[in-house]
Amino acid sequence: MANSHRGEIEAELDGKRYRLCLTLGALAELEHAFGEDDMLGVVERFEAGRITARDTIRILGAGLRGAGYDITDDAVSAMKAEGGAAGFVEIVAALLTATFGVAQIETSGGEGASDPVGKPPQTPVSAPEHKTGITAT
Repeated sequence: MANSHRGEIEAELDGKRYRLCLTLGALAELEHAFGEDDMLGVVERFEAGRITARDTIRILGAGLRGAGYDITDDAVSAMKAEGGAAGFVEIVAALLTATFGVAQIETSGGEGASDPVGKPPQTPVSAPEHKTGITAT
């Protein structure tokens, strides 16, 4: 079971439940993958509200590895999620919410804030002024 106080979520990929967590090591992996100098750079990367398929693969892969799974990004790229691409975006939004405390997701329907997969901590775990907006296009 995922522990939201530790930044964990659960998500279904390929019909199997997984726990995901962006540990400090996973965040360092993302800093390197995105060419950022620090965690704030990683957060700011998503504040623009757009996410690429490659970003999604990297974030999910880092989250799975952070939770202890021995899985490559190539294996993640072949996985399927309920809802297709929008389902992947929802999982990423939930993971970023659990990690950084605040996230805003806008789907193509413009429904606003959403937490479809995991419940974020009630208290932000980082500076609340940093909101991560992700838009499924």
